[in-house]
Amino acid sequence: MKEEDEIQLLRQKIEKVDDEILGLLNNRAKIVQQIGQIKSKIKMNFYNPRREEEILQRLKSLNSGPFPRWAIPYVFREIISACRSLETEMTVAFLGPLATFSHIAAIQYFGSSVQFIPENTIQAVFEAVEKGKVDYGVVPVENSTEGPVNSTLDMFIQSEVRICGEIMVRISHDLLSQSGKSEEVQRISSHPQALSQCQGWLKRNYPHVQWVEAASTANAAQQATEDPKIAAIASSLASHLYGLKVVANQIEDNPNNFTRFLILGRGEVERTGKDKTSILFSISHTPGALYQILQIYYDQRINLTKIESRPIKGKPWEYLFFIDFEGHITDANVMEALERMKGRVISMRVLGSYPQFIQ
Repeated sequence: MKEEDEIQLLRQKIEKVDDEILGLLNNRAKIVQQIGQIKSKIKMNFYNPRREEEILQRLKSLNSGPFPRWAIPYVFREIISACRSLETEMTVAFLGPLATFSHIAAIQYFGSSVQFIPENTIQAVFEAVEKGKVDYGVVPVENSTEGPVNSTLDMFIQSEVRICGEIMVRISHDLLSQSGKSEEVQRISSHPQALSQCQGWLKRNYPHVQWVEAASTANAAQQATEDPKIAAIASSLASHLYGLKVVANQIEDNPNNFTRFLILGRGEVERTGKDKTSILFSISHTPGALYQILQIYYDQRINLTKIESRPIKGKPWEYLFFIDFEGHITDANVMEALERMKGRVISMRVLGSYPQFIQ
């Protein structure tokens, strides 16, 4: 048998498998519709982060290959999202405009089958969730190279929204233009942070080209659609949404640059067994006050994953502390730790317990 004939037979097998997959997807959708009808009768929330996380973790554990394990969440997140859309239309606010990394984080967490609503500021995302204008919000909280996003931390001080999830997104930049031709690039536009993250590559490849700062990477992409001489540093999603061509991809100097995003909601999330809890608290300005708090977590064998401080407005040199730790608020050792904290803090608020992001 010739190689071409063998390929044709294999392609026919693939088509048969694809047909079976399509049939199974429709069977899954029908079952989801039945569940949705029951949820509607008993007024049960259509979105259950714990259940969706259980599905993804179970499938990853069952996978024996050769389909890559890392791809399972991306594939099944879209399947889950599409099926969920048959039950209800979910609205998600994010720090816009379209094609920002907050937009990418929202898509990766919820899938594409939701209504995405861009907001101009982090505060606006918080307010949209708190006032019930949207079901959920997505905001950046820290970057692996730039550190914490202070405007997000500050909003938790004044807002009552809850953290109900998290996701890590690798920050990768492409150089985009109308033609995709390197020789036609006369100016390069992007957000100052993106320009900084790609400055080594830009100096090597475009040493004499002017850099122009933009309000966002998405705004830079918009500029490139209007001027053929401008190339934008933006996400790969921007090339699709704005109809631009890739001049060069993955031009960031640090390939290990990640941003952690938080999912904002108004309710509690059930325990999954692989959870994280975030709290904020204030303590007296006395020697050893913070040490006493950290000792509690050591005693309870609770692993802290993050600690940040923010100044308290109107009280010079006094601070609020944010900590993240492994565990759920319903875990016995977490409940004991929080109970012991009550006698050692001035104020304390649990921001939420939620499924821990696991790639």
